[in-house]
Amino acid sequence: MDFRQLKYFYEVAKQNNITKASQTLHISQPALSKMIKGLEEELGMPLILRSNKVSELTDAGKVVYEYAQRIISQVNEMHTTLNDMTHLARGEINIGVPPIVGSLYFPKVMANFHRLYPNIEINITEYGAARVVKSVEEGEFEMGVAVLPVNEEVFNIHPIVYDELKLLVHPEHRFAERDTVHLKELNGEDFIFYSEEFALYEIMRKKFIQQGFEPKILFKSSQWDFMSEMVAANLGISILPDSICRRTDQKNIKIIKLIPVSPWNLALITKKEKYISIAGRTFIDFMVASMTL
Repeated sequence: MDFRQLKYFYEVAKQNNITKASQTLHISQPALSKMIKGLEEELGMPLILRSNKVSELTDAGKVVYEYAQRIISQVNEMHTTLNDMTHLARGEINIGVPPIVGSLYFPKVMANFHRLYPNIEINITEYGAARVVKSVEEGEFEMGVAVLPVNEEVFNIHPIVYDELKLLVHPEHRFAERDTVHLKELNGEDFIFYSEEFALYEIMRKKFIQQGFEPKILFKSSQWDFMSEMVAANLGISILPDSICRRTDQKNIKIIKLIPVSPWNLALITKKEKYISIAGRTFIDFMVASMTL
């Protein structure tokens, strides 16, 4: 078994589609299929069930996928460590970022970082916050931006944003003239809510359950501008971080303080005991210094 076989198999399993994997790996589909077939023959068992171009893992395939993920992460870490030892003024960072965070906070800070460190390449992948945390833990990303809290036994935490959640309503809504609204008063309201892959979905759902009710969700979205536009169209209410609320169309939206205060704090996270490259450490220091001023 060689490393390429594991790498190719991992990509097929990750994409759940051999055609997409071949495009990502820049090799032909027949060549990729042959490579996977060779790995299966060497191990003496099928790893993938092929049907309608979808690649579903067998039980053995799931085991190999987990080990392949660890091995690839360790090999990448080895290359990063060796590159750091050459003291080159270059580097590469792989980071997972929730879409809301990326569009809100990163453009200006990233531009400043690039001006200072033009030879450091930054690869950003947008995932929901919950998936970012999982991907950092599994080694897919060197670091990620997460909504706090996260497990401090698993991750190093570098806070970068302190914010709070606010209520958004239409100017004709019954709460529009209020300065504050208690969470329990939102029982029965139609919500424009986050998709399940967002950490805020579970955070707010738990808060509502603590108040004795499940939120009545009318629409789900991953785009804060779409959510605010739905509120402006008087289709429901929403809850968003204050920094996002200030970017909305405030002629057609009223922003109200929530009681109890619901914090929305962000941090850069890395997995404990995992080697962080010089480029990565430089990026963390820069982000913490720039965003917590």
